[in-house]
Amino acid sequence: MILGIDASNIRQGGGVTHLVELLRGVDPLVHGFSRVIIWSTLGTLDKIEPREWLCKAHDPILERGVLYRSLWQRFRLKRLATEAGCDILFVPGGSDASNFKPLATISQNMLPFEWQELKRFGWSLFTLKLLLLRLTQGSTFRKAKGVIFLTQYARDGVQAVTGNLTGKTATIPHGINARFFSPPRAQRSLAEFSAEQPCQLIYVSIIDNYKHQWQVAQAVAELRKEGIPVKLDLIGPPARAIATLEATLNHIDPNAEFIKYHGAVDYEKLHTLYMAADIGVFASSCENMPNILLEIMAAGLPVACSEMGPMPEMLGDAGVYFNPEKSNEIAVAIRKLISSAELRTDLANLSFQKSQLYSWERCASETFEFLAQIAQDD
Repeated sequence: MILGIDASNIRQGGGVTHLVELLRGVDPLVHGFSRVIIWSTLGTLDKIEPREWLCKAHDPILERGVLYRSLWQRFRLKRLATEAGCDILFVPGGSDASNFKPLATISQNMLPFEWQELKRFGWSLFTLKLLLLRLTQGSTFRKAKGVIFLTQYARDGVQAVTGNLTGKTATIPHGINARFFSPPRAQRSLAEFSAEQPCQLIYVSIIDNYKHQWQVAQAVAELRKEGIPVKLDLIGPPARAIATLEATLNHIDPNAEFIKYHGAVDYEKLHTLYMAADIGVFASSCENMPNILLEIMAAGLPVACSEMGPMPEMLGDAGVYFNPEKSNEIAVAIRKLISSAELRTDLANLSFQKSQLYSWERCASETFEFLAQIAQDD
């Protein structure tokens, strides 16, 4: 069999990571695929390691804007996949207009399917984009022969909007890159933290309306007023909430004495920053399956975590939870962790154990097995 992959709109972030790791961790021949053809931009294709069975197909149109990519998918992709002899087309971006059959896809974005989160962006072009994704992805999920979800939370949330899907579905979580795994370190007691050696918090995420970095910053400022020696590293590219974060930091810590915003950091270097931290924080209110939370768990850090979305499904009883919209609750959760080295030790060990369940090899194997079933059943 021949597998076609339309990655024309996979250009950055977790989508690229998923694609790279998926193709790195699998032997398609084991699942009956003699060849895999992937269409994407040069930037994405260059990140994918060469394989004998892999054909990287590039069309210059894909380097242009979203309108051109949409027209390419609508009017060229089906012919290209048919001429290549594809037995199935996999669309990891979630939206398809090619009408190729059989089709399989994956749900990787919950923002279009949660009204409460959509409201955070007001009347804006981004809101319009999310509404269009709600329509296109919903249509794609309904017509697809197979849909992969990353968590049960996402599976339930999407089908609450689309209705029960007629095609096959599977829940296949992402994996974790091996370099993030680091056994939990010995935890310092509260008395061992000082102004010179404070408790170091780390929160990695894009600065956006549903990530609530400003609430975390206010929580840290509250703890500092109580005399708790704590510092916060914020890491992630600026986006729609950067002005809110900057205004908050200018108000509570204008000289960056205890909160430092680093901006975007090279993904290849991110694991070293986790190694230097004492506690990981994750304060998002909308996720499908956050790789960042998995990375914190694998890095052996105790976690103060948002109670929303799929986070409790992933972290279980291995974290201290809070409402990410309330800085006082975030402060309570962080204070609880800082106050007890024993609690931090127990939770770090437990979350590290849970992280062992997530591997890219497992993800790749289960994904290709699912795609093979769809192709053979058609």
